[in-house]
Amino acid sequence: MTSDNLVIRTYEPRDESSVTALWRDVFRDDPPWNDPKFVIRRKLAIQPELFLVGELEGTVVAAVVIGFDGFRGWIYHLAVVPEHRRKGFGRVLMSEAEIRLRRLGCPKVNLQVRVTNTGVIEFYRHLGYQVEDRVSFGKRLE
Repeated sequence: MTSDNLVIRTYEPRDESSVTALWRDVFRDDPPWNDPKFVIRRKLAIQPELFLVGELEGTVVAAVVIGFDGFRGWIYHLAVVPEHRRKGFGRVLMSEAEIRLRRLGCPKVNLQVRVTNTGVIEFYRHLGYQVEDRVSFGKRLE
């Protein structure tokens, strides 16, 4: 299979179990507040049209959450089923995310990767993303 066979569409409620299983498999180190069910529920409440899945022959094999706050676009939780990696699915999903953000007038896309995830860092570099000289701050409100 190639990326030509991948159908990208907006997430639908029937995708919950597939996306949950995908994220639990791919993001095993995620903290409890990134539980897939919480991520899905929150995304469906805000800009649900920016929650995409990649489907191959009726099976969800990839997913990504996109956000836009009027200034910057953000990419979250891009994941591809391990046995379907290196087929271009992640690249195609990222391309669609960028297209949708451009349509909204988004001038720049940001994303964060754990420093230990070197393979993913190289994936994003290959797509033209650069490590920026920034300090990332965060604060849990829950």
